[in-house]
Amino acid sequence: MGLEIERKFLVDPEKWNAFAKPEGTPYQQGYLVNEKGKTIRVRIAGSKAFITIKGATTGFTRKEYEYEIPLQDGHELLESFALQGTVKTRYRIPVAGKVFEVDEFKGENEGLIVAEIELKSESDLFEKPDFLAEEVTHDPRYYNSNLATSPFSFWKK
Repeated sequence: MGLEIERKFLVDPEKWNAFAKPEGTPYQQGYLVNEKGKTIRVRIAGSKAFITIKGATTGFTRKEYEYEIPLQDGHELLESFALQGTVKTRYRIPVAGKVFEVDEFKGENEGLIVAEIELKSESDLFEKPDFLAEEVTHDPRYYNSNLATSPFSFWKK
């Protein structure tokens, strides 16, 4: 069984802008199914495409199955079947033997920067880089699937 154990944090924009980043990868993703407790997502990440099936989250953990698919299929699935989606640039930042994936959202989610770290267990310890701000692991508004339907720019400030 595939499992994703993930923690999610907002990123301080000033500290992130001052941080020396590697080159990012453009992501485009859309949802074929986007229901409470289950999503089926198609993602184009640079020159690769993936289909991902995710279940409900309990704690920091949920079932996840991800498979690479042909790039052309990914484009066709997004164009023909995706209900909603998001666009972002992802940066992979190594920190003390682990990797934070930092997403700078574009489009209707412009201005939102979120960092995620995948762990081996919910009790895994990790070092937090200086650019991390508030933890939002348990706030469903920050799930990519929810950002596709309720974009950050629509939230009341």
